[in-house]
Amino acid sequence: MELILREYNLKLKHTFTISRESINFQPSLIVELKSDGFFGFGEATSNPYYKTTVPVMMQDLEKIRSVIESTTNETPEEFWSKIHPYLKQDMFALCALDMAYTDLYARKKGKKLYELWNYTTDKNPLTDYTIGIASIEKMVAKMKELPWPIYKIKLGTKEDIAIVRELRKHTDAIFRIDANCGWGVEETINNAIELKKLGVEFLEQPMKADNWEGHKQVYKHSVLPIIADESCIIEEDVAKCYHHFHGVNVKLVKCGGLTPGKRMIQEAKKLGLKTMVGCMTESTVGISAIAHLLPQLDYVDMDGALLLAEDIATGVTIDFGKINYSELNGTGVTLM
Repeated sequence: MELILREYNLKLKHTFTISRESINFQPSLIVELKSDGFFGFGEATSNPYYKTTVPVMMQDLEKIRSVIESTTNETPEEFWSKIHPYLKQDMFALCALDMAYTDLYARKKGKKLYELWNYTTDKNPLTDYTIGIASIEKMVAKMKELPWPIYKIKLGTKEDIAIVRELRKHTDAIFRIDANCGWGVEETINNAIELKKLGVEFLEQPMKADNWEGHKQVYKHSVLPIIADESCIIEEDVAKCYHHFHGVNVKLVKCGGLTPGKRMIQEAKKLGLKTMVGCMTESTVGISAIAHLLPQLDYVDMDGALLLAEDIATGVTIDFGKINYSELNGTGVTLM
């Protein structure tokens, strides 16, 4: 097996702002694995909140190149268990590697990834499209630029309710709100009352990740469902979210890839939690991997490639929220 690492700086269509930061470019690592004439691709992006950079990911993978390249016919689960001890301090790198290996494995088996997992895709959820924080005029313009059935609106300002009221005047689409840890307990409970009137479906991570007592209070009193994001990072966090959130947003880069992501979704379902997978402004490489988990999800946020000025790969396509799979096996990705 051959390991190939590629570094990209993905340019965004618009400045993307959340409660913590603004970006115009998104650094990204693409991992490619080649074996027996087949190949597989995986992706992980840098993230200041999680103190992750592309150079560090590349260094961590180079350190275990010999371990990776000596792999033969392990299943993705066996491969992940073998590699995890080496990369347990860098789950983003582990994600890109796991994604590439799982893609490669499915292609060797001559199947699309969802076929390998025995999933059926006839009831896949639609993806939302994210509107980052900006002036109300710019947020309205972004919606008009891409009419969509579901919008995920980033909040965490002093004018949050006013923003949603104004956006509602311009569309009948479903709204989802992501405050990225920007609110407090009473603020969340009170905002939920007003936002429900404005056609909001749920609130994602309104408060700081470690405010577990606050999460419990909001869980009890909010009129809208609350979905965990920053509070649900790795597999052990799913159980913590029980009776603190109504659902969990699994991010593959945070948990270490498709392999643990699948397990987190299964655990959430057992606990009666709603299931969601989100993206991190990846290219079509990462987005295509997420697409194969759709049959197991209630909600999905996989619009990352739609936010880019230029993509670096082909794979799944998205039409008014509906995901269309590539004809290729595995995740269906090809680099441009």
